Amino acid sequence: MLPTFSTLDLPASLVSALARQEIVNPSPVQQAVIPDALAGRHVLGRARTGSGKTLAFGLPVLVRLAGRTSRPKAPRGLILLPTRELATQVRTAMEPLAQKMGLRLTTVYGGVPINKQISTLRSGVDIVIATPGRLTDLLDRRCMTLDDIEITVLDEADHLCDLGFYKPIDALLTKTPESSQRLLLSATLDGDVNKLVKRHLPKHVLHEVDSGESAVDTMEHHVLVSAATEKSKTAFDLLRANPRSIVFTRTRRGAMRLARQLTQNGIEAVDMHGDLSQRHRERNLEAFSSGRASVIVATDVAARGIHVDRIGLVVHYDAPAEHKAYQHRSGRTARAGESGSVVTMTTPEALRDVMQLQNKAGVTARHHDARTAPSPMTAEALSGAGTEAPHMSSVRQGARTPGNGGGRGGNSGGGRPQGGFRGNGGGRPQGGGGNRGGGGGRRRSGGSGGSTRVYSSS
Repeated sequence: MLPTFSTLDLPASLVSALARQEIVNPSPVQQAVIPDALAGRHVLGRARTGSGKTLAFGLPVLVRLAGRTSRPKAPRGLILLPTRELATQVRTAMEPLAQKMGLRLTTVYGGVPINKQISTLRSGVDIVIATPGRLTDLLDRRCMTLDDIEITVLDEADHLCDLGFYKPIDALLTKTPESSQRLLLSATLDGDVNKLVKRHLPKHVLHEVDSGESAVDTMEHHVLVSAATEKSKTAFDLLRANPRSIVFTRTRRGAMRLARQLTQNGIEAVDMHGDLSQRHRERNLEAFSSGRASVIVATDVAARGIHVDRIGLVVHYDAPAEHKAYQHRSGRTARAGESGSVVTMTTPEALRDVMQLQNKAGVTARHHDARTAPSPMTAEALSGAGTEAPHMSSVRQGARTPGNGGGRGGNSGGGRPQGGFRGNGGGRPQGGGGNRGGGGGRRRSGGSGGSTRVYSSS
């Protein structure tokens, strides 16, 4: 029998509110993190994207702060995130639950007028969901204080550090009371994330559940090889057969160009990258979320900010520079126990680089030659086609390998790698569940197991 949220010592009003959203069974990371967080402990949680981390930290924040009010400009809860889109989606997941607990929350991020945010903070809010840059700006202007913070969450801490926010986050945490509770959620715990842990969570409980380095067994990976001159046409054929897809390019200009070309070829597409205003980004994301656009073309900056239900296919039109980016991009599909597919597009010249990239990511992929690939190129058809990957020693840089597939891929590729499909699992997603609020519905999030231990870092 699956555990339910009612077994986690949560208030009945929260359990009922979750049930009305058909969220009944906690995911593994929620089962692990929530009890220790409710007990007031510092918690360090490692889990892959899409595993239900929002509720894992969101529910304890709400329980801790319920029943009291906050002073103007002095919130009691702080949630730090790497992107505006992620902040918006965390608010969407938490707001109806906060209302049930009599709590007020707001988002704070750049790209929008600051005066409205200042006014909201003056009126008094209990929880601030923020990106580091705008939060620092508001503190410098003395428009808010962190003196009353009782609980702080760092969500996707590895991505925050990857974006260069280690120093701002370190400074922000120093401004919160030393006695306040801290929760840090991340897919990986190395580098600057480890430095943050040592400085700000010296004694904590560590939960490792479905780490970002582990394979997702509901995700299938493929490599699609085509001549450079045929790459665009191959992408059109692939995306025409697989609506509800996310495509990743290396550059902003590439994202704009490909989205325009797709739309011109009858595939309604929008782009997502740093050159867009916040309003334009929100409009494009809403078009994709609502189904008015069937494809969204994004750069790596947007990779972690896109959390949308029922994405069946991720396409690496341009392969990423390193394996962590491959994992983060690919994590837009096969979320919260759903299934999904990942296709990396590449040329014969860059195939070896792609295989090295996937190998380092721990991915097994089937290989397809675009000239002999199934038509239409649905995810299901690709799943039953192609061949296992050739041995690395047999792939010479620049040599076309006709329709191979399957083995382990590799290291972060140099050259001009263009793509690849990711490895086990299958086919298309089976229904709704993987939003940021994620965690289960009546399903159970992918994978189980993991480890828990009390950890003291000196």
